[in-house]
Amino acid sequence: MSLLIRNFLLSLLLAVPLGAGAEPYTQTAFERLQKEGAPVLVSIHADWCPTCRAQAPIVQSLLEQNPYRRIQLLRVDFDEQKDIVRAFRASMQSTLIVFKEGREVGRSVGDTSEAGIAALLGKAL
Repeated sequence: MSLLIRNFLLSLLLAVPLGAGAEPYTQTAFERLQKEGAPVLVSIHADWCPTCRAQAPIVQSLLEQNPYRRIQLLRVDFDEQKDIVRAFRASMQSTLIVFKEGREVGRSVGDTSEAGIAALLGKAL
């Protein structure tokens, strides 16, 4: 099997859907959540990114557990929402940014460890 075909098949197997509870990023949704005082996780995501695909199930699993259930997930498409990526000063995909009471309280880039992502999410609570 050629390397190209193998990589393509692997990418299909590893593809992770947006997931329950995740919402595509819009400025309106972000501002609404900020006004509500909701803790927010902004995920700068690219479907082709292996790190993003590794992060997604970890984030989803944590957001389904206490104490993280209150955190609202907004997903920014790295390729299609370049203006938003720049506004968040994210230099690459796989960037996770948490907000508490309307202000950024933490960010990570490329972290795929459950403990690291849980620690980041904890800053939003």
